[in-house]
Amino acid sequence: MSDLYGYSHTRRSRVAAVLAAATLLLAGCAGGGGRLEAPRHGTQDVNPQDPATLRDGGDLRIPLDNLPTNYNYNHVDGHENATQSVLAALMPQVFEDAPDGTQRLNTDVVTSAQLVSTNPQVVHYRINDRAVWSNGRPIDWEDFAAQVRASSAANQAYQVGDKSGYADVAKVDRGETDKDVLVTFAHPYSEWQQLFYLLYPKETNNDPAVFNTGWLLAPRETAGPFKVGVVDRTAKTLTLVRNERWWGAKPKLDRVIFTVTERRARADRLANNEIDTYEIGSDVDLFRRAQGIPGVRIRQAIPKQYPHLTFNGAPGAVLSDLRLRQAIARGVDRKAVAQRLVGQIVPNLVPMGNHIYPVGSKGYRDNTAFPFDQAAANAELDALGWVRPAPGAVRAKDGRPLRLRMVVPAGNPPSDATSKTVLDQLGQIGVQVVIEAVPPNAFFDEFVNRGNFDLTTFQWVSSSASFSNSLNVYQSPKGNDTGQNFSRIWDPRIDELYRQGFAELDDNKRIEIGNEIDKLIWQEVHNIPLYPQTGAFAVREKLANFGAKGLGDWDYIRAGWMN
Repeated sequence: MSDLYGYSHTRRSRVAAVLAAATLLLAGCAGGGGRLEAPRHGTQDVNPQDPATLRDGGDLRIPLDNLPTNYNYNHVDGHENATQSVLAALMPQVFEDAPDGTQRLNTDVVTSAQLVSTNPQVVHYRINDRAVWSNGRPIDWEDFAAQVRASSAANQAYQVGDKSGYADVAKVDRGETDKDVLVTFAHPYSEWQQLFYLLYPKETNNDPAVFNTGWLLAPRETAGPFKVGVVDRTAKTLTLVRNERWWGAKPKLDRVIFTVTERRARADRLANNEIDTYEIGSDVDLFRRAQGIPGVRIRQAIPKQYPHLTFNGAPGAVLSDLRLRQAIARGVDRKAVAQRLVGQIVPNLVPMGNHIYPVGSKGYRDNTAFPFDQAAANAELDALGWVRPAPGAVRAKDGRPLRLRMVVPAGNPPSDATSKTVLDQLGQIGVQVVIEAVPPNAFFDEFVNRGNFDLTTFQWVSSSASFSNSLNVYQSPKGNDTGQNFSRIWDPRIDELYRQGFAELDDNKRIEIGNEIDKLIWQEVHNIPLYPQTGAFAVREKLANFGAKGLGDWDYIRAGWMN
């Protein structure tokens, strides 16, 4: 789940891991000490070139924090950003994320996808006649049907990352041919385009054992422009090669090689011609190092992710008091956090203002509530009975000090800098923050997922189906099933608005509903979005059609090397 900020969770509607005035997020490209200049939002910075002018062949070497823990993206352990980056070259995507934050049909996989009825809602997919799996079997309607059965979680033996949308399907039928799919919904599901984002073969989805564990060590049947060449778990390297069964445009690259590489080593490896790009994110050192590497450019476009400060509001937790959360929120200077973390990369960065919609997307509005105001924070804490016995002392109530455990992954500079900044800021209003750095491999499973924290920080990674993406994070827990609502904070009004939004097929009306939800999330102080992630990448200047992907997906078919 690690990503450029440190640790991230995909929030791709069908999960969860993981966006302020867009015009002030500076971007562009720089090298050799240059600055990031022009605003870039709703676009990509990938050195666009006509693929016909690029060299035929070559390798693209990409660093990873870790090899995927499960190559089944629809499994709870596989639903993370790093896994998606790998699988985008291997698995069919019915709709892709476009650079402007919308979704576009991938006609290599499905030549058409049409809403043919609204009552009931029915979508007709026409699968490309040439589309085949790597074992030679044609992709057909049964693959769609099997994915719905598995990902709907109707059978609890399937350990599903997110059932959103799939659980709303009533049935999947064969159309006139095996290449025609009719998906009928039990009730309207507005963001239906996000279904089948990564389609898996029926051989996987028909068997819970294969779904859960069959993709642990390596991918099985794939259907993308590339296929698996070698998975070397000792060297921690995954090599993809051209798929000879691929029916679309021929990729320009011979191979895509993913290698597990420590973040602090990435600049050296890029300078030594061992990798071709790395994600800078919030790492000022990686940014500075990239500026000094000959033949390397810094490319940037605002992505679908943002770091945040999450509050634990579970019953019995100190932050279960809404008014206390609101008071503490006023003590957090998000602009100062952004300046400390990424000010040298993107000066004058404005804090993130929305929990649901990314900066640069059609739905983004700045709905910020409880802006930084130390005087108001102190007054509210006084009114709540959290008394400060002397200037500089920790507040207390009924003999209990106002002490908060902030859990972060050990050895992660951005998380470390964020936690220390929050410690300093909240200390100024009499709130003691105790930082607890925990083993990275235990951060989510043993702490975040279990609500074993008062405060924590990581980042959300979303998709263009932003409304659906956010459901699992803000829905009401059902017994022990909290989804990705790690804060255990909810409001029944939010559940009702989600119900309305999922039934609203008009995009503009659904966006307004989404922003009403966001306003409630701000009032509940579920989490505080900090700033849009920088989206900065260090990239070899001769690498074309690849780099800062912004709100879209990488295109492994068009990526290649200039002559």
